[in-house]
Amino acid sequence: MSILEDIKKLFGKGKETEGEGPRASVLAVLPEKIYESANLELQDVIAPSALKIDPKSINLGDKIARTFFIISYPRFLTDNWFSPIINLDKIFDISIFIHPIDTSLMLRQFQKKVAEVQSQINVRESKGMVRDPMLDTAYQDLEELRNNLIQAQEKMFDVGIYITIYADNDFELFKIENEIKSMLESKLIYIKPALFQQEEGFKSVIPIETDLLNIHQKLNSDPLSSVFPFISSNLTSDKGILYGINRNNSSLVIFDRFSLENYNSVTFAKSGSGKSYATKLEILRSLMFDTDVIVIDPEREYEFLAEAVGGRYFNISLSSDHHLNPFDLPIPREDETAEDVLRSNIINLVGLFRLMLGGLTPEEDSMVDRAISETYAIKDITPESDFFNIEPPLLSDLEMVLSGMDGSDSVVARLAKYTRGSWATFLNRPSNVDINKKFVVFSVRDMEDELKPVAMYIIMHYIWNAIRKNLKKRLLVVDEAWWMMKSEDTASFLYSIAKRGRKYYLGLSTITQDAADFMKSPYGVPIITNSSIQLLLKQSPTTIDILQKTFNLTDEEKYLLLESGLGEGIFFAGLKHVAIKIVSSYTEDQIITSDPSQILLNKKAKQEQETPTATGQTINVTEK
Repeated sequence: MSILEDIKKLFGKGKETEGEGPRASVLAVLPEKIYESANLELQDVIAPSALKIDPKSINLGDKIARTFFIISYPRFLTDNWFSPIINLDKIFDISIFIHPIDTSLMLRQFQKKVAEVQSQINVRESKGMVRDPMLDTAYQDLEELRNNLIQAQEKMFDVGIYITIYADNDFELFKIENEIKSMLESKLIYIKPALFQQEEGFKSVIPIETDLLNIHQKLNSDPLSSVFPFISSNLTSDKGILYGINRNNSSLVIFDRFSLENYNSVTFAKSGSGKSYATKLEILRSLMFDTDVIVIDPEREYEFLAEAVGGRYFNISLSSDHHLNPFDLPIPREDETAEDVLRSNIINLVGLFRLMLGGLTPEEDSMVDRAISETYAIKDITPESDFFNIEPPLLSDLEMVLSGMDGSDSVVARLAKYTRGSWATFLNRPSNVDINKKFVVFSVRDMEDELKPVAMYIIMHYIWNAIRKNLKKRLLVVDEAWWMMKSEDTASFLYSIAKRGRKYYLGLSTITQDAADFMKSPYGVPIITNSSIQLLLKQSPTTIDILQKTFNLTDEEKYLLLESGLGEGIFFAGLKHVAIKIVSSYTEDQIITSDPSQILLNKKAKQEQETPTATGQTINVTEK
């Protein structure tokens, strides 16, 4: 018995009842009846809140849907012609209906069609008309297909392909429709909306195996196989290193950064999301492909990796035994002159002193530029010099030259802490660092925060001069690059390496966890645009909007980055991008891990192996 019938019975067929009797009874029974009858079914869960059917679209709650069907194909269909549609970063549904046709029936129809075409050809010949290429081609195609059908090499099918797109408003729906149309029409494939059949079209697309549109085109087996829909974007090439696994189809993301227009990359990720892990994994695999790697390490994360692969590790600090002289000069290459090298070095040094001295006025800038040239000159270093056997000047030599110039008191006073003060041990020494190894790490963790940008600038300047000496495939990794972006001079120098590195077979890998600070610099976005590879791992809500705008991420990609796990994100290479998961072998993981608990276990195991036992002492191990 329904609830309505119960109500009528209690109220006496609609008669109003006063008092406590029937009204009290109905109030008591209604909740129980409603609870018993309100069985929530699947269609109640998935159904939209409202539905409106128009001639060209359907309103489904807050979404608008429009269904299309394919009406025409070209003479030839290329492989994967449908892949741009399937990989389109939009919300849509596709249904493909394939109805087999009886071969004997098709052969009878083909016989009739071949006779018609042959008759038209004969009529044109009898009238002396020029041969029609379209008729000749149609005849050849029909004959070839008929032979394949007779030999059971092909079968015929009625194929219906329906596409339903979704959008939030009519304008967005119009944009998606035009995008899909332009993609297909460029391949001579044409679609039309299911006019006045949107309800049938929508029901044909949803997964209930019902073809209500019944709009088909005849395709044989060969072109039908090109519609194969189970594909997705991939970044698998014949050469390169393994970056990870494609999260969409579990294919391998194998790529060679040195095959792109430039060899640079940028990595953005929040702390603890696996950016250093991914970088160390790339370094380890790049070393196996004869790539030299140099790292600027602000947190001493690459020390164990350098030890494991037999590289060199330099700890740059005020108390360190490793020194870098910013006045060092590289040997000119065949396509360079000594004058070019000297001029470039002087310009870079002026930028360094602007950073060291807290800025320079235009007069001081000009004075420092002239003083650097004179400092080189007192060591007989001129544009005509041979740089093979020279002794570069030191910072104290520049101080001496500046002291003899008018109006230099302020510059000399600020420079004194680097030449005679507590920071003199850092800069005022000859270089004693040799980077002639396949893997080299410069650590600046123990450097005071105030001096870190200066130290990173000097290290990069030294590396840049060393790289220019000889042409080799190299990768320069700048971890926590936001330190470099804090000053315009250091950011400008980093950008110049990103632009000029390709000439010297150098790839620059820029890594940072502070995307906001990186983007604030005027050189942040240019560095990204000059990087052919971008890796975005898990992001924080505070920075995701900046990245979405910079990388043109969709809302789905935005939420993917917010919800990604450790080592998961989006990998961009050129014009392609895929969702990626960074994976490593057990041996690689032991070498590159940044997990503090695992590092402590590894150190403990190493100490136990290195601890010697007393002569003659026996160690018994009892297992319980």
